[in-house]
Amino acid sequence: MELAEVFRAAGGAYRDRHTLVPQQQRVMRAIETCRTAALGGHVEQCDQCGVLKISYNSCRNRHCPKCQTRAKERWLTARRAELLPVPYFHVVFTLPHGLNALAQGNPRLLYDLLFKTAAQTLLEFGHNPRWLGGEVGITLVLHTWGQNLNEHVHVHGIVSGCALSSAGDHWVRTRSGFLFPVQALAKVFRGKYLGALKRAAAAGKLKFAGSTAPLAQPARFSAWVNTLYRHDWVVSMPSDPSPAPSRSWSIWVITPTGWPFPTRGC
Repeated sequence: MELAEVFRAAGGAYRDRHTLVPQQQRVMRAIETCRTAALGGHVEQCDQCGVLKISYNSCRNRHCPKCQTRAKERWLTARRAELLPVPYFHVVFTLPHGLNALAQGNPRLLYDLLFKTAAQTLLEFGHNPRWLGGEVGITLVLHTWGQNLNEHVHVHGIVSGCALSSAGDHWVRTRSGFLFPVQALAKVFRGKYLGALKRAAAAGKLKFAGSTAPLAQPARFSAWVNTLYRHDWVVSMPSDPSPAPSRSWSIWVITPTGWPFPTRGC
């Protein structure tokens, strides 16, 4: 059973019962039609025996399990080369769903702020001598959907379980099984993100339309941002620290259920 078969069998009924953003609809339809007559095809002929073979075109969507495999493998190979022979922690920074409507109208800006503020938060905690006092290594990967295909904007990160000292001459290791306190990370992340969002609005970089149109008024926007300050934001570490993958170990594409860390060391 392939994902395309599931989508072909139940995709239409699912879309009838649920509201999906245009990108989600495009991806589902691309997977449904991948390598079918709907996308056209080409004929291959053996120059020895003359046998004909019809091959249907692929959708080339990066979310399709059958497509973009080589690009994925090149990306994973490059990431493996960056890994250090140290334990790594899995950290997830999640935007509250109250930002979903604004993110739909300003995806590039809000996703960029998510990357920057998540990285700044981790680097700030790493430099703090209370925790490590050095420079940590970070790789972040964006996810905009949850397992139920609803909008759920978050970044998964792998963070080195040690830091390069400020002098650059030795490694500073974490305490056993502990990186940073997640509640403190969440508070700092919330402050950095909303501060950056307010600066973007003041600079006129945000677009307001549809349900977010009233936020174009500075007073309404300020009051709305204040409501986001009053809610706890989510930063989680869903996995125990794991050894760095070996060069021969196969890293998979990250999934919403967590980063698939290896069970053995380098």
